[in-house]
Amino acid sequence: MATLKAFKGLRPPQEIVKDLASRPYDVLNSAEARIEAEGNPYSLLHIIKPEIDLPEGTDLYSRQVYDKARENFEHFKNKGWLVPDKEDYLYIYAQTMFGKTQYGIVGCASVDDYMNNVIKKHELTRPDKEEDRMKHVRVTNANMEPVFFSYPAMAGIDEIVADFVKNNAPVYDFTGSDEVGHHFWVIKDKTIIERIIALFDTLPSTYVADGHHRTAAAALVGNEKRKANPNHTGNEEYNFFLAVHFPDNQLTIIDYNRVVKDLNGNSVEEFLNKLEKGFQLEEKGMNIYKPAKLHEFSMYLEGRWYSLTARENTYDDNDPIGVLDVTILTNQVLEPILGIEDLRRSKRIDFVGGIRGLGELQKRVDSGEMKVAFALYPVSMKQLIDIADSGKIMPPKTTWFEPKLRSGLVVHELD
Repeated sequence: MATLKAFKGLRPPQEIVKDLASRPYDVLNSAEARIEAEGNPYSLLHIIKPEIDLPEGTDLYSRQVYDKARENFEHFKNKGWLVPDKEDYLYIYAQTMFGKTQYGIVGCASVDDYMNNVIKKHELTRPDKEEDRMKHVRVTNANMEPVFFSYPAMAGIDEIVADFVKNNAPVYDFTGSDEVGHHFWVIKDKTIIERIIALFDTLPSTYVADGHHRTAAAALVGNEKRKANPNHTGNEEYNFFLAVHFPDNQLTIIDYNRVVKDLNGNSVEEFLNKLEKGFQLEEKGMNIYKPAKLHEFSMYLEGRWYSLTARENTYDDNDPIGVLDVTILTNQVLEPILGIEDLRRSKRIDFVGGIRGLGELQKRVDSGEMKVAFALYPVSMKQLIDIADSGKIMPPKTTWFEPKLRSGLVVHELD
């Protein structure tokens, strides 16, 4: 059964929360982080991207960077920019984008649940990225950023959240530069907290939606700490890590598209002829064309958009991985025709989140940087859960969740 734990969060004062809250560490590079935090001493980027306070060119994985994270975290606490709550609370974090609001429960997930696969994953993690986040957790002794979880929607939880939101004003309520609204409530009533925790205890599983590396790092550091503590009881704070849990029926996965630098030695005519084997092709002209259903792709090549519909014998609807459009595209186009055998390492392919729009694909091809672009129909939450339940792993760069969580609304210390 899924564990949810209340905790004493560290939170910013209302008057600086909009300046302190930042985008997650992994959605912007160091140069972008420097620009975003420039002139803003409150930005959490000073802790989660601490290289911005060191000379340009500093090795991102040097001890100096991690030490700077710890130094900046202590500075934030000393300045009163992150203040501990008095008791163990749960929190509600809601986000509004394009007129739609999703409501998440903020609490601590369990290291044991991660190790025992009660928390289910759908992506592989890279050891180097895991170790980077583990070092960050070790030196700060905190989960500075929440991970993004989902759970099978439950009417009882929905009712509690709706009633609480209706009858209580948010402690934070602001709109970010990306026009996404962020709303945050503190649940102090112990009866409500206990009811939510009891309902979570009836869930067979929760699911990592976004943040697999942060999840792994948080759980592995917690496991390290328990092994190092001869008086370990299982109740210590390091046995838990910060997560926002959203019901699956409120989440939106958007398309995650591909652009490729060349046609692997094929002429345009040869390439189109080879595509005919696995797809029904239809030229759509010069206007952007977006795929309308599963197993339909759109392609931009030589100033023209095409519809590509996968032929029925090219996929297996009974295989949770084989039915994915990313699998079909890889097996029918990227590997056999374009010669891209390792999506994680190939320098000939790049991935573009659908939040940028299909115009970004056209732009990158028209500029000459890329030769061809493919737009995919988004993966569904059902597909994600089916794959996680089956114990299988999605291909890389399959899901793109929007909106992204803001970091810094609440922080979890491990002691």
